[in-house]
Amino acid sequence: MEEQHNTDSDRSEPKHGQSRGKRKLSKDVEMDIAQLHQDVPQLSRVFTVIDKIGEGTFSSVYLAEAQTSVMQRQRFALKHLIPTSHPVRVAAELQCLTVAGGQENVIDVTYCFRKDHHVIIVMPYVEHEPFVDTVGTMTFEEVCHYMFNLLIALKHIHTFGIIHRDIKPTNFLYNRSQRKYALVDFGLAQGTPDTQIELLKEIMSLCKMPRSVFGERNMNSCNPATALATGVEFVRPLSTKAVAARRMVPSKCPSAAVKEQVSGQKRKDPPLEPSPTCSCFLTDRICNICLGRKPQVAPRAGTPGFRAPEVLIKFQKQGTAIDMWAAGVILLSLLSGRYPFFKASDDLVALAQIMTIRGSRETIQAAKVLGKAVVCSDELPRLDLKRLCETLRRTQPCHDETVLTELQTTCQAFSPEHNGPDETAIHTEQNWEGVPDAAYDLLDRLLDLNPDTRIKAEIALLHPLFKDINVTTGVCKITPDTLQEL
Repeated sequence: MEEQHNTDSDRSEPKHGQSRGKRKLSKDVEMDIAQLHQDVPQLSRVFTVIDKIGEGTFSSVYLAEAQTSVMQRQRFALKHLIPTSHPVRVAAELQCLTVAGGQENVIDVTYCFRKDHHVIIVMPYVEHEPFVDTVGTMTFEEVCHYMFNLLIALKHIHTFGIIHRDIKPTNFLYNRSQRKYALVDFGLAQGTPDTQIELLKEIMSLCKMPRSVFGERNMNSCNPATALATGVEFVRPLSTKAVAARRMVPSKCPSAAVKEQVSGQKRKDPPLEPSPTCSCFLTDRICNICLGRKPQVAPRAGTPGFRAPEVLIKFQKQGTAIDMWAAGVILLSLLSGRYPFFKASDDLVALAQIMTIRGSRETIQAAKVLGKAVVCSDELPRLDLKRLCETLRRTQPCHDETVLTELQTTCQAFSPEHNGPDETAIHTEQNWEGVPDAAYDLLDRLLDLNPDTRIKAEIALLHPLFKDINVTTGVCKITPDTLQEL
């Protein structure tokens, strides 16, 4: 769970309900379970903690059982949030789950325990296979159902004004045998301007607070009246005594006021002149004027490889479109058979990797629409998504070896460690021959570089790719009124 919006989500993933057999617990896991019972003693009165099934920067996930009836024991996933999580963030995640959870492929919340600063969210245990194991064996029909159900979940949460911010395969659980899906982990969620989640509005106001001296958003500073009104006890309340006790380091250079007293002359205000204009605009260098400017601040929470281009260029007005981009990256992995598809060390490399697929001119133009200037030293052509996916999946051999070699060289140049051991590449399967153009059309619209024109979830559900699913399953309930609105 994230307390500052500028924190990455590139941590070890909590496996919420990964398929697992019985295994011998390690000493560390046994100690963690014992510590969990010590931190929240009332937990043992209800649950028997079986195993630790995931750990991340902001939470740990445990598998537990509870006696739900005389003859039945039920499994649950216990998400233990780190004690330093901001109270409003914890409450906001719970509110997202209670309002939007339990329906339309969004995970439900069953119970919640709290002891001092320790909070445990209890959710149904969703058994599933890791995406890295299923991406290589999924049929095209499965891919269509997978994406359709992901879009159902996104349409649902976006209706409430919830931006998930961390859409990725490990947060969309897939029970393959039962064809069940669950969107999990709302720890990084934000609200749209018209969100129905009241506590997400509170987070938005907290994000507008001035940054602390440590470069983080000061989530614990607020007006005392506001604190009393919300009933939130802050972790680090500021006090005038604490500020007064701080050691002040004198400046080596006397201030203008001191110079004025020493010289006895009144300081003259400098003439009003326009701010100096830099000479590096739209060039591949940075001048001293730009180096002296304050860094741009914009939300960037999420997982590397799934961040939308507007996040990478630090565009401030981010919306639900960032979730749709992440859904597009998932579809790109499914159609190409490569996971992870993007693997970057920082935001600039991530943007360069996007350029290799979507084109440098197109990326620069999209940034310009958002009021941002992007410079690329090389001109990268926009790739044909169908040809790219078929070549990577090897269903359509690339007859032009020059094109293939050029693509491989470009990808390796921007990501030298891309062909690592954790990358999944699959082989040709018979049922992947003749993938319809509709799949690549939806992919193109999901990976639209402009968030304003990127396809929305409710529109994507009406895409021709899902026409058979709409008719046969009846999962997505679309009325004539909805069609008229669209």
